[in-house]
Amino acid sequence: MKLLIWDFDGTLGYREGGAWTASLFEVMQREGPESGVGFEQLQVHTQSGFPWHVPEEPHLHLSTAELWWAALEETFARAYRSVGFEAEQAQTLARKVRLTYLNPARWRRFDDVVPVLDALTGDGWNHVILSNHVPELPDLLQAVGLTAYFARVFNSADLGYEKPHPRIFELALDEMHVGETDRRAGDVWMIGDSYRADVQGAEAAGIPAILVRRHHPDALRFIETLEGVPAMLG
Repeated sequence: MKLLIWDFDGTLGYREGGAWTASLFEVMQREGPESGVGFEQLQVHTQSGFPWHVPEEPHLHLSTAELWWAALEETFARAYRSVGFEAEQAQTLARKVRLTYLNPARWRRFDDVVPVLDALTGDGWNHVILSNHVPELPDLLQAVGLTAYFARVFNSADLGYEKPHPRIFELALDEMHVGETDRRAGDVWMIGDSYRADVQGAEAAGIPAILVRRHHPDALRFIETLEGVPAMLG
């Protein structure tokens, strides 16, 4: 099987206006009292507390969407408390982040995605997603019109492991019946925008990786846009 494993956020799609800090800031401006807190002040407090910030720690206990979001709500509430909101108000704001972040009207796909997926599919490649993301990732994929391209969606929120943890790659490869022979033949690749999560994680699992959109000096393979992927695979 010729298989391409794709990251989602930052590779295929993105949240217009920004992701986590932007969502917290939007809630604060819409729902909270006038605080004078700036975006940068809030951003300082969203750099930890998410499962992918500690990928070496499995989170199998967050086994439902409600449990996953409940754990994140404390991260959001802590951020709000850190910029001056009282505990009760911070918790109220934190509960509103989920729907704000997930608003399908905010999600976009990059312009180069569909032409490249069409070309690669025509060349015999199969596609799956392997992403560190929220439980509702399939809904976001549908919102940007990409569901039909992917045979499976492997999501850290469902699997309990975050890239670059080796177990998340093992689970995806096992489910797709990908063996050592396929990997040695160059028939399996990872494509993503994170050097640590996508490139280092995949290469540790014996999968060659292509870094896209965000350069890193240690990446062996890098292209600015997805338009270069078919040639690099060729």
